[in-house]
Amino acid sequence: MVIGKNAPDEGGLDALRQEIAACRVCRDAPLGGAVARLPHEPRPVAVISSKARILIAGQAPGLKVHETGIPFNDASGDRLRDWLQVDRERFYDRDRFAIVPIGFCFPGYDAKGSDLPPRRECAPHWQSRTISAMPQIELLLAVGQYAQAWHMGAERRENMTETVRAWRATLSHRRAPAILPLPHPSWRNTAWIKRNPWFEAELLPVLRERVKLLID
Repeated sequence: MVIGKNAPDEGGLDALRQEIAACRVCRDAPLGGAVARLPHEPRPVAVISSKARILIAGQAPGLKVHETGIPFNDASGDRLRDWLQVDRERFYDRDRFAIVPIGFCFPGYDAKGSDLPPRRECAPHWQSRTISAMPQIELLLAVGQYAQAWHMGAERRENMTETVRAWRATLSHRRAPAILPLPHPSWRNTAWIKRNPWFEAELLPVLRERVKLLID
């Protein structure tokens, strides 16, 4: 992405949104063949914006998001909005936030009842195109290990903790957009947050300051 270019035509983004909504690649052309096809009807969830300066790059929708079609419409979203210090109205204002997960559809559950990883077909099919369609983005929030792997590549550290711990170095790189890695806001990560008090004490104030600057 290059900051300073004109924002894309909204009509062009509407066409892209319609293509995303109609996508069935994980069901009709799954990697791994028919046995690996998504077992339920896809419902892609993404927010593409011509004006938002912040992009939230998450992992994949959970079941509640799949059922409602609203991104982060769950307890994880509540925690993420608390991290950002924004209410639902501002969070769902696409002039303020774009939301592009690594996988657009709910991937289902594993044998233990946990969400499966984002579908492997989705990111290669959509990420470059959707990100390129939003050249006005100035800050990308890489939420969780899958978003960090895709957007940070070799810059990612040996695990999610070390990747997030190195947030100052990542944020200071001269790139457009700037990238800030975050843990996933799932309540399963409550213990992680307690073990890593620097996250709330040091990273969150900077995150909130950046967000306020870019959305107000």
